[in-house]
Amino acid sequence: MTRLLATVTAVLVCAAAAASTPAHARAVIGVGDQKASMFDDPRFRELGIRHARLSVAWDAMAYPWQVQEIDDWMAGARRAGVEPLVTFGHSRTVRRSLPSPSRFKYEFRRFRARYPWVETYATWNEANHCGEPTCHRPALVAAYYKAMRRECRGCTILAAELLDMPNMVAWARSFRKAAKQEPPYWGLHNYIDANRFRTTSTRALLDTVKGDVWLTEVGGLVRRRTRVRVPLHESPAHAIRAMRWLFREIVPMDPRITHVFVYHWRASGPRDTWDSALFTPGGRPRGSFRIFQREVLQRRRP
Repeated sequence: MTRLLATVTAVLVCAAAAASTPAHARAVIGVGDQKASMFDDPRFRELGIRHARLSVAWDAMAYPWQVQEIDDWMAGARRAGVEPLVTFGHSRTVRRSLPSPSRFKYEFRRFRARYPWVETYATWNEANHCGEPTCHRPALVAAYYKAMRRECRGCTILAAELLDMPNMVAWARSFRKAAKQEPPYWGLHNYIDANRFRTTSTRALLDTVKGDVWLTEVGGLVRRRTRVRVPLHESPAHAIRAMRWLFREIVPMDPRITHVFVYHWRASGPRDTWDSALFTPGGRPRGSFRIFQREVLQRRRP
């Protein structure tokens, strides 16, 4: 009886501790960056980060130079013990081209044959963004999604990665109608929410879908050189505030927000079209890194 009571007490204590852990402390934190050099940065390894995101072209396997880039990134991830999230997107040679579902399935098979250890995917990067050829094609992306699920039944497949633009909710509903199913996972790039210090779009997607929402790309904006001028503040000081808002206000708002991939690790240089990096091109940590570091270390506490 004494042994039984001790066991029950231990279980209850563990359950209470888990219940008292805030939602934001349970969410997995990863990094999105296209550069393989991230994995050899001692600061990356010291943090013990185990998740990273890579975006690849849907036809990447047809181009040896793209395959080499992916090989390098994957080799770095394996050395660092990192689980990749791979998302597909537009071709880097003919941006507006879109494959048929059967061609997409063929290319997905080629990718899996080369990297069979990768088990987490997103169907399309920022699928509702009208700079993408999929902006008005949610039914086609749904066909890609269904093909991926059939090809890799043991994989975690995100329905699509959406950008928090005005068409987001309508796009998600059209995708779900075409797919004729309720996807268990969605991706969201909620840059506007994070950088305008709001939760509007994140809440709208959570209210629209029933599955978990992974924040697969988000960060505090330091600088940008893009054609689309959505009004956003940008500076190193602003990036600190946005990172703080992300972890204090957005991530804790719903337990269905289970993953957060901050974009990106280190800036390349002044010609970057988008810079929300945690480190300067010279490798100096920005203030936003300190917040990121604290959040990662908090999740490592027993």
